[in-house]
Amino acid sequence: MIDLNALKNVDIRTVDKETLVEAETVTVDMELPVLDRMMETARKLGNPYCFKCGGIAVKIEHADTTVSVNDRLESYLRSC
Repeated sequence: MIDLNALKNVDIRTVDKETLVEAETVTVDMELPVLDRMMETARKLGNPYCFKCGGIAVKIEHADTTVSVNDRLESYLRSC
């Protein structure tokens, strides 16, 4: 079984960047149901929290809130 907490707690500053999967290489069958697409993406990335994008190591984190990403972006754009 995969330890999601261990994956989430990877330190982006010390992770071996060569072990990270390039997100651009991951393809997912868009005909699958949403949950299956999420699971396939996570499986192919190896670590859904830490991967490479354009050769740059990135780490995804999220807050435990009911505010959506769209709401956050709208709020940010309105403040500019």
